[in-house]
Amino acid sequence: MKKSINLWQLWGFALTSFLGTLLHFLYDWTDKATWSALFSGVNESTWEHMKLLFFPAFFFAIIQSFFFRETENFWCVKLRGTALGLSLIPLLFYTYNGVIGKSPDAVNIAIFFISAASIYLYEWNLLKKANVRCKHPKIALIMLCVIALLFVLFTFRTPQLNIFKDPITNTYGI
Repeated sequence: MKKSINLWQLWGFALTSFLGTLLHFLYDWTDKATWSALFSGVNESTWEHMKLLFFPAFFFAIIQSFFFRETENFWCVKLRGTALGLSLIPLLFYTYNGVIGKSPDAVNIAIFFISAASIYLYEWNLLKKANVRCKHPKIALIMLCVIALLFVLFTFRTPQLNIFKDPITNTYGI
């Protein structure tokens, strides 16, 4: 099982990185189609970059869950890993920008990949040890679904907070 976990987590990182990169451009590639705004980035805000990480990771978790049915703590591990990755994007971005100033695109791209790698390394460690207690795995799955819903909702009904503000156009959402 340990080799299997290694391979699954490596594939998860690769798929999340690849799809997240594609989702960065999908909204523009589809001529700003509403359906693509549901899960792709619609602007350059920090929130929209978090969405680029969340949806591929969640999609992969759904696929992976069919093969990890016997792993009782699966959804709790996925929730923890996703929370870590999503937290790292604003943490690293705002820390770097606060210390250095405006970050070049290469740093922003690195932040995305570091966050994606962190998800799968952290989950790998938790799945390998199998010591995460998960009393309510369905609640963990529901929480991931709520996060997905918030990403969609806040794309169309965007709160006027800096994390949602596009630094290039100074607009929010679509």
